[in-house]
Amino acid sequence: MSENEIKNTPEIFLKPYDPKEHEKNIYKLWEESGYFNPDNLPGEREEAFTIVMPPPNANGSLHAGHGLVFTIEDIMVRFERMRGKKALWLPGADHAGFETQVVYEKKLQKEGRSRFGMDPKELYDEIMDFTLSNKSFMENQVRELGASCDWSRQKFTLDDDVIEIVYNTFKQLEEDELLYRGARIVNWCPKHQTSLSNLEVNYYERKDPFYYFQYGPFVIGTARPETKFGDKYVVMHPDDKRYSEYEHGQKIELEWINGPITATVIKDEAGDPEIGSGVMTITPWHSNIDFEIAKRHNLDYEQVIDWRGKLLPIAGEFAGMNITEAREAIVKKLDEKGLLVKIEENYEHSVPCCYKCDKEIEPQIREQWFVKMKPLAEKAVTALDAGEFKFITDRDERVFRDWMNKIDDWNISRQIVWGIPIPAKVCGSCGHGMVDLKDTIKKCTKCNGAVSPDPDTFDTWFSSGQWPLATTGFPDGKDFDTYYPTSVMETGKDIIFFWVSRMIMLGLYRTGKVPFRKVYLHGMVRDKHGQKMSKSKGNVIAPSEVQERFGTDALRMGLMVNNAPGSDMNLDVDKVNAYKKFANKLWNISRFTLDNLAGYDPQTKLTDTDTQNIKTHLTTAITEITDHMNKDRFDIAAERIYHFVWDYFASTLIEESKSLLNSEDVSVKASRQKLLAEYLTTSLKLLHPFMPFVTETIWQELPKELKDQDILMVAKWPDE
Repeated sequence: MSENEIKNTPEIFLKPYDPKEHEKNIYKLWEESGYFNPDNLPGEREEAFTIVMPPPNANGSLHAGHGLVFTIEDIMVRFERMRGKKALWLPGADHAGFETQVVYEKKLQKEGRSRFGMDPKELYDEIMDFTLSNKSFMENQVRELGASCDWSRQKFTLDDDVIEIVYNTFKQLEEDELLYRGARIVNWCPKHQTSLSNLEVNYYERKDPFYYFQYGPFVIGTARPETKFGDKYVVMHPDDKRYSEYEHGQKIELEWINGPITATVIKDEAGDPEIGSGVMTITPWHSNIDFEIAKRHNLDYEQVIDWRGKLLPIAGEFAGMNITEAREAIVKKLDEKGLLVKIEENYEHSVPCCYKCDKEIEPQIREQWFVKMKPLAEKAVTALDAGEFKFITDRDERVFRDWMNKIDDWNISRQIVWGIPIPAKVCGSCGHGMVDLKDTIKKCTKCNGAVSPDPDTFDTWFSSGQWPLATTGFPDGKDFDTYYPTSVMETGKDIIFFWVSRMIMLGLYRTGKVPFRKVYLHGMVRDKHGQKMSKSKGNVIAPSEVQERFGTDALRMGLMVNNAPGSDMNLDVDKVNAYKKFANKLWNISRFTLDNLAGYDPQTKLTDTDTQNIKTHLTTAITEITDHMNKDRFDIAAERIYHFVWDYFASTLIEESKSLLNSEDVSVKASRQKLLAEYLTTSLKLLHPFMPFVTETIWQELPKELKDQDILMVAKWPDE
């Protein structure tokens, strides 16, 4: 027996594996090792592998979707770290502008307060305290999920250097004539008192009455009679022969809601002869289509509905009424005047609503900052065509291309306190906007009028759209040279437009390079019945609760197996419980193996039978699992390693080894000991990216003769 022979099984294996007993200590071991920081990794590492964490909103606890994000990304990073790459997972948190302010408004409401009437700085400071508190809590939850990210590099979207990059991009867009401030139709939420981008509007199919009114000699139709007070233009297609007797610009006197008006005939191709009578009146202030018609013909327009969804003085006796309450009264008055032709019940149409409160959006004309997106989109598509980046699934690529071809200019202004202030001055006389990073502009550069700071903030997606370049220290930081472009962007498929596409466009715009080489989009995490999780349904599964019951490793496996890229997955706690049992099975396998290594000598040669076993089973498993990992099919890899460990290692190999370990043939016993040791260490390595806590816990108890590194996290992947 040599000095290196293994004599005793560690006492830790005398009782079942308890995640609560080990997980915190293991994470502390990882952090203190310094290996989350790629600068400290052992060995010569030439090739960088980088993931910039999608920064979770620092306004509450992590949800099941976060659990999936951090599991997938940690699997990627641990795999590449074990393969000898300079692996960096850069963590961060998002101030999440509008989303966080909405959360805080609910808190204020419970306290009997409202943001309206509060001093802006006081509100900002309160939300900052709230956010930083949640940020700290959230980061601990990320740690509990096993995320092996480099906390020494963590970023916040309100860090000074991030804001500086955002401001410089804003200025660069102005210099390149891709930025403008103008009065255009925006999506206005009357409840939250802010404009929203087109992506922040949900459309719901709804059935409402559709009204037909007599408008002079014409019949017009509308589902929104409350907007019609300002209608003084009647539009028809120039080729509609039914109205050939009417000339463009012709004046017509008619009776309307609050008395006689003069209407003007407008011939425009936007008029559709196939819809209704082929004639429509327009409300340019409250309809994008109508606004475009008014711009083409230089027509004037007037606001009918105020910012809170109430009718303005132009509505006469209805002024001050909420538009939904006024609708019935307006129709009644028109009916009394003999102007109601008919009502079509159950008219099906798509209604735009705020994505946070589901209140109906009111289109409004407002001076806002817009980015011209088509030039940026064209460069993004060109980069995709050139293979500079790719999507994991063909479906995601098709969705990306389709949106890029239809992209609209982006309204980046928000009328909220919480966020990055827009560094600009606005003229009170002509409305002209001027980018002013250094706060030096005193007079309007267009009319020489008085100017004041723009009170708006940036859309949070404008700042987070620059996340990869901001977190890596663009333009001259060491990390930028080493880690940009990043290797992969992994996030939910639901934000391909909000975030992924904008990162690609802004990254290319500022750096000339794509921000990442690969896009991996996961689907939604649903409950076990495939239903969307929601508090109202009572089916929300919080990661922390599942971890408490079954352990983090079991949760991670439950999130990965049968979860193909881009597909929604159902999270069933019974499934998670099965992986808790699997963790204990691995624990028992380890105990059995170590129980039977007494007298083991590392110099032992394998028998021909055991050599063939390695080739037939172990090498095959390594090759297949590694291939799945390289193809980003972590779902298949997880299932393959599960069945390899349970069905072959535990159920077959260990059972057949029991008699061989008691063999009187010393060489047979010694060979089988070495074979089991090889299977155990290899299984721990293959499982580590998926189940890091239990595998590292076991690794720490292995005798040094079986390990190539003291810490499993930096051990060599089996195919290396």
